[in-house]
Amino acid sequence: MPKTFLLLGTINTFICIALGAFGAHGLKQILTTDKLAVFEIGVQYHLYHALGLLVIGLLLLYFPKSRMIAASGWLMLLGIMLFSGTLYVTSLTEISGMGIVAPFGGISFLSAWALLTYAIWKDK
Repeated sequence: MPKTFLLLGTINTFICIALGAFGAHGLKQILTTDKLAVFEIGVQYHLYHALGLLVIGLLLLYFPKSRMIAASGWLMLLGIMLFSGTLYVTSLTEISGMGIVAPFGGISFLSAWALLTYAIWKDK
């Protein structure tokens, strides 16, 4: 399981760097300032949690049997898809109503960090 989260972390970090460069160089002339800011927030939170996935992978080397740490990683991945994914779609398209999904991604992020904290605190 550590390898899974290490791979998810490295892949997502790669995606963040690519999207950040795309936003800075390719979207600057296309998107409004507001939409570009939304896109950048998506990249920012995506990167934080891609790094979080790497931390999860490393922690699972130390706590190999912790299902709560693994669950925290899956919640982080879900948060990336729901929160950052929604911000990407919202900034790049005219699809309205997608904003309702982003808070569920935020809840996934918060749940992931709370569960991770509890899992580390609980371990003996």
